[in-house]
Amino acid sequence: MFNKKASNQMSYGIIGLGRFGYALAMELANSGSELIVLDRDEDKVREMREITENAYVVKSLDKKTLQETGIQNCDVAVVCISEQMDTSILTTLNLVSMGIPTVIAKAASAEHGTILEKLGAEVVYPERDMAIRLASRLETARALDLIELSEKLNITKLHVPEKMIGKTVLTANLRSHFGLNIIAVVNDGTVLENIRPDYVFREGDILILSGSREGMVKMSQWSAQAIK
Repeated sequence: MFNKKASNQMSYGIIGLGRFGYALAMELANSGSELIVLDRDEDKVREMREITENAYVVKSLDKKTLQETGIQNCDVAVVCISEQMDTSILTTLNLVSMGIPTVIAKAASAEHGTILEKLGAEVVYPERDMAIRLASRLETARALDLIELSEKLNITKLHVPEKMIGKTVLTANLRSHFGLNIIAVVNDGTVLENIRPDYVFREGDILILSGSREGMVKMSQWSAQAIK
């Protein structure tokens, strides 16, 4: 049975070792988190035992079987079996009723997600979220990196648009035009965190910006028009 160690380290339970569950388990293990994984496939569980001693073959996901593994001692439990909707719903219900602080469930559809939310779970849509992230990267084609903090706030790293080179921060006025704020400017390895209104953009500048996805897209489109 899994028992959380006496530490401040978060512990996670992963149910289902499909592509999503397997990748999640590997990432959590690599970060040094305490981990318990459950699946009915003996080969998958045997492979997981190389990264955690708490890997169990379970043929049923009823409440009694789940409790026998000790997954109720986790801080977070993640249900990664969205393809089997009835099993996903019942397992989520059992985990929530066991008092696990955070239960996260993968949903295969909006309807599935609505049911899981009503049961008290946080819902994720991995395929949809990945598609949205990819679309954001494609739409902001000049972006070097993109971090989505929420639906309304992103942090983007991108090369300064050619049209802005030689202009000051005040003249470019990204806040007014696109609702974007300049967090920092990087040039030749030097990071400038306090960007004054009279700063003149130079070739080679890399901008670190915060703002909405829509603002990033508008700036990307403006930038693309500028270099045609």
